[in-house]
Amino acid sequence: MGVEKNIVTDTISGLFEAQSGGPKYRALSAALRQGIAGKQLGNGTQLPPVRDLAWRLGMTPGTVARAYTMLTDEGLLVAEVGRGTFVSGAPEPRPPLYISLPQEATPEGAEMVSLFTARLPDLGQLALIREGFQRIASQDGRELLDYPSALSFAPARQAVVDWLAGVPLGGLHHEDVVLSHGAQSGISLVMQAVLRGRRPVVLVEELAYPGFRRAAELMRAEIVSVPMDEHGIVPSALADLARRHEAQLLCTSPELHNPTVTITPQERRREIAAVARSCGFDILEDDSTFLGESRAESYRALLPEQGWYVSSISKTLTPALRIGFAVAPQRSRTALRRVAENGFFGLARPLADLTRDLLTREETREIVRSVRNRNAVYVRSTVNALGGFDLSWHEDSPFVWLQLPAGWRAAAFCLAAEQQGVQVRPAEDFAPRNGFAPHAVRIGMNAQVAMADFEAALARLRQLLDNPPEQILV
Repeated sequence: MGVEKNIVTDTISGLFEAQSGGPKYRALSAALRQGIAGKQLGNGTQLPPVRDLAWRLGMTPGTVARAYTMLTDEGLLVAEVGRGTFVSGAPEPRPPLYISLPQEATPEGAEMVSLFTARLPDLGQLALIREGFQRIASQDGRELLDYPSALSFAPARQAVVDWLAGVPLGGLHHEDVVLSHGAQSGISLVMQAVLRGRRPVVLVEELAYPGFRRAAELMRAEIVSVPMDEHGIVPSALADLARRHEAQLLCTSPELHNPTVTITPQERRREIAAVARSCGFDILEDDSTFLGESRAESYRALLPEQGWYVSSISKTLTPALRIGFAVAPQRSRTALRRVAENGFFGLARPLADLTRDLLTREETREIVRSVRNRNAVYVRSTVNALGGFDLSWHEDSPFVWLQLPAGWRAAAFCLAAEQQGVQVRPAEDFAPRNGFAPHAVRIGMNAQVAMADFEAALARLRQLLDNPPEQILV
């Protein structure tokens, strides 16, 4: 019997060593799948105990247990109490993941084409979410009788850490992560953890995601806008305002600025980080809109003691589940967790379990790639239609930024567009109440609209742009 166990361990070890890089649990699960598919690990084969295999492969027992659990959920392994884990054989072939084809027509009755914000097409998310809930429903449900705890959320937090493996966040442990109800909830949690005093000051870009201001207002904070140029926040202006107002927090989106599609380059980020270090304020980076791979170090990596990071799955999978995550500097992770626990105990346990399930599946990454590619198709269509105007865009951005030609004001243009059956968002929605807003609009990539209808809406916008109003109002 001992010889047989050694053979199985050697087989798994050889398969594991042949895997490419990436998280160890994913490499081990891939090795086991390969061994089962190739019959090296036949039906009924008993796998090594978790601790034994962990020692042999040089990883933690928790990593091995996670790989075993993943394959058990997939039906490839079966765990028997008191006996161990066994190969159950290949499961019944699953139907291919449903990927919807582009719509040929928008549903009847949809007279208005909303480009107010981005909307995702169904590229397999619905099927994946339904399957995820089914898998969760089939598990032992005794935890549903208990309050959630930091320990019970550990698998979901680790799934987030692995999901963010490609983002340069510096040293990252799952205890640095707090699950939130979308990125907006994460922003509020960070502000609660950072801001102090009766009237703290929060810095935002002169045009900024409105959620920054709304969260700051809930914290009774004073909001100060910082000038920008073509590379993002102007460091000299930032330093002056931070010192003058004794600012405690800067909220920014350097990877993809909302709404202007500005990308802050690495050198500018270093300059901004140096200002924060000198003036003593923290930086909250919202990275919930960019669909591509990270291009530069995050502020959390540049400022290990002052950098916070927030993101979600709303722009890549679905906004309906309200799954987001906030990442604290390691020295502040207790403060962030305390804010969440004191505020709402934590996510509902089924939602946390679904987060772990979705973020650890290869199909999810496939869907994200499909969403990214489909979004690029809509961006290219927009550039083809409106590229002759002052248009800022990126294929991995879910919106474009259009500076209106002479003769148009943003409010008048939005009204005229709506009369033509197209909704777009004016620049003033991103400006402070008493601040300056350029005559510009943000156009969202609504991939739920059939391409033919999307292009027709763009043609109507172009017709308006080509024919600004001639009358002078007095």
